[in-house]
Amino acid sequence: MVLGYNHNVMYKGEVFHVQTEDSGVANPHVITLLYRGGMIVSSKKINYSDILKMDKLEVVVEELMKEQHKDMMRRLKAGDFDEKAFSVNAPLTENES
Repeated sequence: MVLGYNHNVMYKGEVFHVQTEDSGVANPHVITLLYRGGMIVSSKKINYSDILKMDKLEVVVEELMKEQHKDMMRRLKAGDFDEKAFSVNAPLTENES
């Protein structure tokens, strides 16, 4: 069972941290946070309560985590968060569900 993924990504001369965690079957969601300098730039949370009875749930959740983690890194490198990450006036927290 994978507890989470953590990566530091260098982008435009800055270090961003991407963190993905599973909250477990008691609170079935996967959350990914994107940080710059300790501040949250973006977050994405998915609920997987609808698949709790699935065979090999751990494997399925691990794949959800991997894909969500990779997607956040892809979006960072595509410039999706540039305005929030590099603007002094932009709010640094974004929640996506």
